[in-house]
Amino acid sequence: MKSFALLASVMIFCAASFAQAPPQANDADAQAMIAKSKSVLEAMKAKDAATLNGLLANDFRSVDIAGDFGSREGILGAAQGGFLKDFLFYNPQAFRIDNDSVLVSYNSSVVLSDTALKELADDNLTWPRYSRVSDLWVQQGGDWKLKFEQVTPVRAMY
Repeated sequence: MKSFALLASVMIFCAASFAQAPPQANDADAQAMIAKSKSVLEAMKAKDAATLNGLLANDFRSVDIAGDFGSREGILGAAQGGFLKDFLFYNPQAFRIDNDSVLVSYNSSVVLSDTALKELADDNLTWPRYSRVSDLWVQQGGDWKLKFEQVTPVRAMY
């Protein structure tokens, strides 16, 4: 019986340790990184590949809603092609990973262009109404660059 109580205590302690949220970035860093994540969407909407190019790390990678890997060239092409028609950006949070990296996570809802929707339909995909996005920002050469992004569809769970 004692070993069961000890095992249960250890499991509860481990679960509580893993359940703790990572530390928030300080307010100035958090706001700056959150603004950068939003500016990626703004550049996409404006078809501003030049601004987007300046925000992305040279080795930028992404994971899209279908679980496929994306590249720097892919996101720049999507911006130039007018992939994003409009968006909502809400509930952002920023977490410091270390001195040179910050994780920004936010909810989004996007409206895609008709061309983008047709391309998705041709691939038998649909775009989710709501997504949770995580952006990893890293310092490179004294500036913050988007190194990795993952878009996770949010849907009702039954």
